[in-house]
Amino acid sequence: MREGTKIIEVRGLSKAFDDKVVLNEINATFKPGNINCIIGRSGAGKTVLLKSLIGLIQPTSGEILFAGHNMMLLSKEELKRLRQVTGVLFQGSALFDSMTVLENVLFPLQLFSKLSPRERKAHAMALLERVGLEGAQSKFPAEISGGMMKRVAIARAVALNPHYLFCDEPNSGLDPTTSASIDKLLKELTEEYQITTVVNTHDMNSIKTIANHILYLDKGQVAWQGAREELSGDIPASLKNFLYL
Repeated sequence: MREGTKIIEVRGLSKAFDDKVVLNEINATFKPGNINCIIGRSGAGKTVLLKSLIGLIQPTSGEILFAGHNMMLLSKEELKRLRQVTGVLFQGSALFDSMTVLENVLFPLQLFSKLSPRERKAHAMALLERVGLEGAQSKFPAEISGGMMKRVAIARAVALNPHYLFCDEPNSGLDPTTSASIDKLLKELTEEYQITTVVNTHDMNSIKTIANHILYLDKGQVAWQGAREELSGDIPASLKNFLYL
C-alpha cells in the first residue's frame, strides 16, 4: 500500500448523546509516519473522537475516511479488512491474564494471519525482541511490571503490521522514565513501518517530544491544530494554559 493511502481524514464529524453535543464539526487529517496527538481537558471530546475513529461509536454526522473510503459506508467484508490493518493500544494494556506474554502477542496472528504456526511464533518472538522483552515470553501479565505490560500490548498491536495504530493514554499509570521509553518505542515503530498513529493523551512530555501533529479539542470543537514546532507561535490562550506555557 502506498504511503498516501494510509491517510485518515475526518470531515465535519459530530456526535451528540441526546441533546448533549460532544463533538461539533471536527475536521482533521492524520498522516502516516506521524504521531498524531489528540489533546484537551477532561470532557473536551478526546475519547469520543478516538472511539469514533476506531468504530466503537457511531457519529451523528460527518465522515471518517481511511485511504479515501468512508468507514460508515464500508461493507462487512471491507470493514473486516480495515480491522485487520488496524492496531489498538488500550489504556490498561488489556492483556489476557490467563495467557503468557508470547500467547498474548500470538493471539491476533492466530485469528487473522495466514502464517504457519512456526512462522507465527518466530514473528511473535521477533516482535518481543524488538520491544525489549527478549526472555520474557513465558511470563504471565501478573509477573511483569506495568511498563513491560505496555510493551507486550504494543507488540500485540503491531503484530499484523497495521497501517493504523490507535493509542488511548499509552502512558497512563507509568513513571516518567518508563513513559519516556514507551514514547520512544511508539515513535520508532511509527517511523519504521510508516504507521498512521493517533494518540489520545494528556501527557505533557509526549506532546512536547514525540507529537508530529497536534489536534487540540476544547468543548467538542477543534480549537487549534498544527505541528509541534508551532506551539511556540500564536496559539489560543486556553491551549497555553493547558500546556502551562
